[in-house]
Amino acid sequence: MLKKLKNEEGFTLLIFLSLLLMLTLIGVAAVMTSTTDVNIAGNDLKSINTFYSAEAGLEKAIAQIRAHYTSGATGPPNPLPSDSFDLGNTAIIYSTVDNGAATLETLTVGAYKGLYAMVKSFTITSRAKDQGTQTETKIESDVKDALVPIFQFAVFYEQDLEILPGPNMTLGGRVHSNHDLYLGSRASLQCDSWTTAAGDIYHGRKDNPSDDMTGDVTIKDRYGTYQSMKNTDGTWLDSNDPAWVSSSLNRWGGKVQDQSHGMTELNLPVVVSGDPIDMIKRASGGNTDSYENTAGLKIVDGQVLYKNASDVWVDVTSTFTSTSILTTNSFYNYREGKTVTAYDIDISKLNTSGYYPRNGILYASRNLVAGTQQAIRLKNGAELASPLTVATNNPLYTLGNYNSVNKKASALFTDALTVLSTNWSDANSDKSLSNRVANNTTVNAAFLTGNSQTTLSHYNGGLENLPRFLETWSGKTFTYKGSMVDLWFSEQATGAWVYGSPQYEAPNRSWSFDTDFLNPANLPPGVPQINTVLKVSWVQRIVSQ
Repeated sequence: MLKKLKNEEGFTLLIFLSLLLMLTLIGVAAVMTSTTDVNIAGNDLKSINTFYSAEAGLEKAIAQIRAHYTSGATGPPNPLPSDSFDLGNTAIIYSTVDNGAATLETLTVGAYKGLYAMVKSFTITSRAKDQGTQTETKIESDVKDALVPIFQFAVFYEQDLEILPGPNMTLGGRVHSNHDLYLGSRASLQCDSWTTAAGDIYHGRKDNPSDDMTGDVTIKDRYGTYQSMKNTDGTWLDSNDPAWVSSSLNRWGGKVQDQSHGMTELNLPVVVSGDPIDMIKRASGGNTDSYENTAGLKIVDGQVLYKNASDVWVDVTSTFTSTSILTTNSFYNYREGKTVTAYDIDISKLNTSGYYPRNGILYASRNLVAGTQQAIRLKNGAELASPLTVATNNPLYTLGNYNSVNKKASALFTDALTVLSTNWSDANSDKSLSNRVANNTTVNAAFLTGNSQTTLSHYNGGLENLPRFLETWSGKTFTYKGSMVDLWFSEQATGAWVYGSPQYEAPNRSWSFDTDFLNPANLPPGVPQINTVLKVSWVQRIVSQ
């Protein structure tokens, strides 16, 4: 009995040992599987880490390209962006290849689709390697830096843009604000093209949000059909709507975009440092951005200098004064509450003087005098001899029709632009509004100008009053064709906008975008350019793992 029992115990022990061995093998297999899973997960994590690290190198190179062109440079970066650095245990190396000379291209993607630009192309390669596992990821991206002439926009504002007309108004080209955009009307406002803002887009008034501005605001969608900002329930679709992004995309097909859609500010590389207004300020004090530096003719404090074919400045002051190309006259400005002392430049006499600026750029400036407004006024300018850009740090006035006969490429850069009609009289300038009756007048010119700032208690007049008026235009028409650009707050013409007596009454506005500017050959001399960097292609490769 004892012997049999011992045999049974031995068998039981054998079974136990077999089970123990089986469990051990299962445990070892589980540990091995777990270790493999951990290794795979670890490798995936390393791949993700090297991917984002390589992308960091790519974005650093793009930032260097953007900073280079924003600083005012015209040639490619020298040296091209290239660097190596570490992020923890990951080594990053990036380099840039210049793909050749800039070419004139039409942009095919984004909010600037359809605009032409001088495009410089680069290829950036960025590699990131995990020093432990040797996992390495490479990213290649084609990047384009595009310089877009600003006068391809019907309207471009550096600050908040407000378009709130009383009468019907149609804008035929692209509208952009680098900050917020306010749209409204007492009658109707129609926008025919891309309508964008780097800030938010609102319906109604900035200075009085409770004013509903009941007139309709319509914007063309991607099919060219006007779509209203007004919803069927009477509310308005704008940035205040919780579903703004999706609803605006559905309504306008991407033709209306603000910061919620990824729209960003557009930079003017013509300004190397400081503010955009430096473009019209004098060159004195080392201001390299001044158009005085590039002018072919300049009139500064009574001295007239002409740059001849040998690029030598010639003093032609006596000729200009003796032939009355340049005279000095005074009149009263009710908006400023001041007497204006102006250089009057007779364009018709300049045309035949032999001293028309060879490069088409005229710079003029008068020293400030306390208690008065110093200004530049262009008269008899119905026809220009050839394309002309006039720049001044002073307020600029056009007297009568300007560039209305055999239209040329033309631009006006100024602290503030005021339009005086063909019926303007200096002798009546300080009389009541009823004595300052305008007549139909035409101005064809792009302009860069300043404005005042709207507050909660005061409206600056909006886009509809960006060109200023000093007459009663009731029943008369101001015909304008060009591109309206507001880049700064006026520093000299700072009088507040007020509608009615004694300042002015509004004209009928027959305004349109000059589509000639969509051809590079038809741009005014010295046109500023917007800078934008586009990432047009992107490829990822896992080099090793």
